[in-house]
Amino acid sequence: METIIAVHATMLTVLLMLPVGGIAQTPPKASTFTVAGHAGEAQLLQVNGKSYVEIETLARLTQGTLSFKANRTTLTLPPSETAAQASTPKVKAGFSRAFVQGGIEEIREWRIAIVSAVQNNVPLSVEWASAQHRQADKSLALASAAISTDDDRNAYPLLAAEFNNMQKLSDLYLAMRTQSMAMSPDAFDNTPLEEQILSCARSFVSMTESHEFQDQAACH
Repeated sequence: METIIAVHATMLTVLLMLPVGGIAQTPPKASTFTVAGHAGEAQLLQVNGKSYVEIETLARLTQGTLSFKANRTTLTLPPSETAAQASTPKVKAGFSRAFVQGGIEEIREWRIAIVSAVQNNVPLSVEWASAQHRQADKSLALASAAISTDDDRNAYPLLAAEFNNMQKLSDLYLAMRTQSMAMSPDAFDNTPLEEQILSCARSFVSMTESHEFQDQAACH
């Protein structure tokens, strides 16, 4: 949005009212005119103690544009780097609360439910596993929609991989339950899949506590 230069230094209105008679009476003296922060220079004319510069040259020096309306000539300057930086929103660091709630906490609850069922020999039905899978898909979608920081964005692929591993663990549990009515409480202990899921889950907890993303091999 354009504003008057006296307020925000983004627009300059130049009205040329050169005293024709004065110019004819006093020979002009030439010197140079420069604009700080811009390359190039222009010829500066001094007439009767006053200084003048061609507005076309001033527009070229400042990379501005000229517009003409009635007896008014307006020079519009491009936004400064400071103004451009101020208008660019800063990306927040750390993890957003919505991202943590939508994904990371859901992983922990899903894993606890399966491990508790095994340790306490509580059968979980296929319907429960299917419902848990649908809830996980919903949570993963919410986590994706909640991405608002660079850390959220970097962590999402790891979160999706952890969800996939949790689905594998759920399928494994159902397969083992189908084969046997009773399961050993340590059926999942020290298995590569369970260790990977647990290691990744701990890594997510560590990242959320430190509010900083760190790539984790266990989550790939």
